[in-house]
Amino acid sequence: MTIERAIRLMAGFFVMLSLALGVEGSPLFVSKWFLAFTAFVGLNLFQSGITGFCPPSFLLRKMGLKEGGASCSR
Repeated sequence: MTIERAIRLMAGFFVMLSLALGVEGSPLFVSKWFLAFTAFVGLNLFQSGITGFCPPSFLLRKMGLKEGGASCSR
């Protein structure tokens, strides 16, 4: 697994988890404030797309994941 793929998986997981915890109709609902975490993940994805700086990539690199080209056609 590449760093890019792991970041996409992490972001998707955190968005789905925070929606499950923040939407009132969800059986896992805790508080609407979990929707702020969804906004934080989206903001981080937005800024990393512009700047190329993504904090989780440092951790994933130390864990031994390799850089790889991200392509939707794979």
